[in-house]
Amino acid sequence: MRMTATIATALLLTASAAFAGDHGTHWGYTGHEGPEHWGELSEEYRMCAQGMNQSPIDIVASVHGDLAPIGFGYTAAPTEILNNGHTVQVNVAKGSTITLDGETYALLQFHFHTPSENHIAGKEFPLEAHFVHANAEGHLAVVGVMFEAGAENAELKKLWADMPMEAGVHHTLHADAADVLALLPEKREYYRFNGSLTTPPCTEGVKWMVLKQPLTISKAQVEKFMHAVHGPDNRPVQPLNARVVAD
Repeated sequence: MRMTATIATALLLTASAAFAGDHGTHWGYTGHEGPEHWGELSEEYRMCAQGMNQSPIDIVASVHGDLAPIGFGYTAAPTEILNNGHTVQVNVAKGSTITLDGETYALLQFHFHTPSENHIAGKEFPLEAHFVHANAEGHLAVVGVMFEAGAENAELKKLWADMPMEAGVHHTLHADAADVLALLPEKREYYRFNGSLTTPPCTEGVKWMVLKQPLTISKAQVEKFMHAVHGPDNRPVQPLNARVVAD
């Protein structure tokens, strides 16, 4: 992927789910604008139908890849939480990074999907968080964190208290970097595969890392999120094709 294309991709990921019609062709999760039709809605979205390395996937089998730990350097605070009509997204101040393959990727934002987009051994989770990063050339790396049904999540409770319940609304956050780190599990072993954006334009070339250990979320917390985004906001799993998942 060329630098100009990948930088544009990073910007698209931040804005691609923007409030209805404000950025490009409108898309959604149901009806004639739903995932099965994304590739038909716009020439820019054709990869959603034609791509061979699409996300999300069902992680059924993996090969041992002796993966190095992800170097999490989340040192900056969340600054804003917004409802863009498709998800709830948290923007962060500059400074937080991960290290992967000897490269540094800056954390751009994180957002949520219910139910989970990726599955593990056929299992769907009530919620999945995507932490979106880009390196200096604009190449993307996404860390997925699963939330399983259980006890109320204390860190989500803080975010949900400020969560906008209507599309197009954003609120300023008063938090620190520890609130972002607390949304990562203690154990950070992961599955790794090549994939794509899970929203239009479904651009490929994204490095995906799905953490194996889930956190918990209460039924009430899931219901509040679903109310904010007006129902499920997940793309169905896509064919694995010739890809290999490493762990």
